[in-house]
Amino acid sequence: MSLLLVTILLVLAIVAIAYYLVKKLSLLVVNAVLGLLVLFALNFFHLMQWIGKPDLGYGLPTVLICAVGGFPGVLILVLLNILGITV
Repeated sequence: MSLLLVTILLVLAIVAIAYYLVKKLSLLVVNAVLGLLVLFALNFFHLMQWIGKPDLGYGLPTVLICAVGGFPGVLILVLLNILGITV
């Protein structure tokens, strides 16, 4: 009887951990897609040229920062570009 109880508790713990990870993973994926869409919009509409700076481009470091950092990553890249630091 106690082996059955331990098994049920173990299965419930695994399901809870899996649910938590899937929930966090979906949030990260949404954030990454949002960051890449904002990068695309910045470059498509040439918004950086309105303040006299070149577009951010689509280099590997830029895309990785936007994919991992999401919207805050794009903001950091914009601020660095305004300060004259290119990535």
